[in-house]
Amino acid sequence: MALSDDEREILGRLYRQVLRVQGRNRRLDAYYNGEQRLEQLGLAVPPELQRFLTIVAWPGTYADTIEERVDLEGFRLPGATDADEDLWRIWQANGLDEESQLAHLDALVLGRSFIVVGSGDDTPDAPSAEDGDADRDPAVPLVTVESANEVTVELDPRTRRVVAAAKVYQDGDVHRSTLYLPEETIWLERRNAQWVEVDRDVHDLGVVPVVPITNRPRLARREGRSQFERVIGLTDAAARALTNAQLATEIMAIPQRYVLGASKGDFVGKDGEVLTTWEAYFGAIWALANKDAKVGSFSAADLGNFQTIISHYASLVAGLTGLPMRYLGQSTMNPPSAEGIRADESRIIKTCERFARSTGGSWELAMRIVRRIIDGDWDPRLAQMETLWRDPATPTRAQQADAAVKLVQAGILPVEAAWEDMGYSAVRRGKLAALRAAERSADPILEIARSLPAQQAAGEPVPADVGG
Repeated sequence: MALSDDEREILGRLYRQVLRVQGRNRRLDAYYNGEQRLEQLGLAVPPELQRFLTIVAWPGTYADTIEERVDLEGFRLPGATDADEDLWRIWQANGLDEESQLAHLDALVLGRSFIVVGSGDDTPDAPSAEDGDADRDPAVPLVTVESANEVTVELDPRTRRVVAAAKVYQDGDVHRSTLYLPEETIWLERRNAQWVEVDRDVHDLGVVPVVPITNRPRLARREGRSQFERVIGLTDAAARALTNAQLATEIMAIPQRYVLGASKGDFVGKDGEVLTTWEAYFGAIWALANKDAKVGSFSAADLGNFQTIISHYASLVAGLTGLPMRYLGQSTMNPPSAEGIRADESRIIKTCERFARSTGGSWELAMRIVRRIIDGDWDPRLAQMETLWRDPATPTRAQQADAAVKLVQAGILPVEAAWEDMGYSAVRRGKLAALRAAERSADPILEIARSLPAQQAAGEPVPADVGG
């Protein structure tokens, strides 16, 4: 079956869109990796000075700080008290503990990443046994995360929902693409400057199985923005200051000497050979045969002004991002207290919570599509699904335990909810619940003692063997 005219037009639009954003993404990748090209007064650093080029990696620090605090721990269905085991099994089967971190980081760096849901059957995009997935359960839908360098989507201008998506990539020497539509998925290859259909899956989902994770979207800019886009200018300014400091250190940090009335031939070694420039520059003792030559030195330059300007740029970056100054390499005289750390991190914690909220909506939609593939129909309960995230704050273990104990003692939370607040995983919580049940069944006296207040309130007699 060949592509229709409408399908070919959609693929062409999406293909051009992928190519258009790749240049911008390369620039953002360079800033994240600390490999950006530094400009000096509109001119590139001369090649002979490239060795002194010093890059500031503040954008990468900003993105990593947020990503390190965003950990998805499960999905809870309405009416449930714990994470859904079936959805978590699918999550684990697709290796999303690790893959989700890559998706979150790419969204922070590039402004967008994507979740792609498939049936998990033997399709051109599905992992094969040769890729090390021979033991993968074919009944589990395939959920992958994709880069904005390869995937893009088209949104309905009224509903803001994805109406088409495409993945464009290179497999060895072959250029491939996948076109995702609400009712079918089409796999293609590039042959003779034309896209040729290879396979087609009519899934009849009614939705495009591609979900964007978008960072900092705006009403007029739904594609999102890089988290560190606003600090790029300050990063370049700090890098220029550090590069200038490197040059100044080389030229002015060591006291410069001067010689008057001597020529190059007067600088000779013990064997009568003329000294090289390096030996003459750093020589500890200078001996000149010319009795009329005069030797002196200039005072070394004070480079403290570079520290001042770099600290100033760091404070501006901290003001824009909410990062504590210590994250930017600026130490203070006294170590921060626990209260000071919490106050320092309040803005970055709120940034993580906002990012988790928007990202959670994307993962929830992806899991609803997963259930639709498994069940063959949409489950209306999943519209109220809740994504569970680890607390992005950094309280101490003692503070967490103290808060949990107080909430349990006050009757505000059951013990099981306190385990969740303590950050225990679903597996660990299940094991603790089993140990708790075993402890109760093994100690009937303890159970009677715990029921005493209820018995007394109801006017029931206290067992003689317990009341003593």
